[in-house]
Amino acid sequence: MLYDERCAIQLNDLRRAGHAVILAIETSCDETAAAVIRDGREIVSNVVATQIPLHARYGGVVPEVASRAHVESINAVVDRALSESGLRLADVDAIAATNGPGLVGALLVGVSTAKALAFAASKPLVAVHHMEAHISAAYLACADLTPPFLCLTVSGGHTALADVTDYGETRVLGRTLDDAAGEAFDKAARVLGLPYPGGPALDLLAENGNPRALALPRAKTPGAYDFSFSGLKTAFIQLDRKGTLASLSKEDAAASYREAVVDMLAAKTRRAADSGGYRTIVVAGGVAANRGLRARMAKDCESRGLRLCIPPVSLCTDNAAMVGSAAYYRIMSGKAVGGLSMNAEPAGY
Repeated sequence: MLYDERCAIQLNDLRRAGHAVILAIETSCDETAAAVIRDGREIVSNVVATQIPLHARYGGVVPEVASRAHVESINAVVDRALSESGLRLADVDAIAATNGPGLVGALLVGVSTAKALAFAASKPLVAVHHMEAHISAAYLACADLTPPFLCLTVSGGHTALADVTDYGETRVLGRTLDDAAGEAFDKAARVLGLPYPGGPALDLLAENGNPRALALPRAKTPGAYDFSFSGLKTAFIQLDRKGTLASLSKEDAAASYREAVVDMLAAKTRRAADSGGYRTIVVAGGVAANRGLRARMAKDCESRGLRLCIPPVSLCTDNAAMVGSAAYYRIMSGKAVGGLSMNAEPAGY
């Protein structure tokens, strides 16, 4: 029997049983990660090898450096994830990997590794969309969370509001028209001379600043739920060139900038929640680790009597546990795609 035929039978059996142990791989950017997830909700193991020291000297992620680092780390990370789970490769039911969006070279390392493991062990291979994985991190953090809910997904490359209608099913309500929130934070951090990674450094600095020390613009967009951060970023750069930022403490400048970004994210989320009648709000993605955003969303949801689910910081940044959760629900819905024809898809929401 051919590999694809065997895998189709295995996926059907898993769906009927309702249970699956998944080995997941994530290499979309600068984190080499592997995890073992049981039934979409239980983290059996979760291993992340960071590349921050490698990219710090450049002030940002260098794609070729990231790809080479993934090649050097991936086997050890997968071995550790299996070892910490107490399982062998033969014991897992399926292999999953992020196939996009992301850096194409980085993605190919994870996809190629997953293909090799899946073929060698005769296990089904499931492709996972990176943003779907970030949303699925909420299922690991909030044990009783079920769709539908409103999700604000914010990261270095993506910012969007989505109506999550079912597991793996989303309807995008609005997205960034230019820069993502994470990229906007990183740019402001460079202006302030903060070390890489800039976004977390700015967030920490902002904790001790006055968020009203500096007047900064909030963009208006044609779409009610769309975002735009390029104007804010440009205004901040111009204030630096004019010497205005030099007259402020870095703490006040960081706090004012963070306040502007958080204001825009929170305002659109409130509007969507009110108009759509949502009772649950999820915030996902790397920028969901931002202290200012977490505090604002908690305050807004409490005042409206809404449930808020934000994963712990370890599940906001890139990890493979979220990939395993997303893959599980793909399998259970009968919508798992992948197989040995799976390829990296770097572009897209």
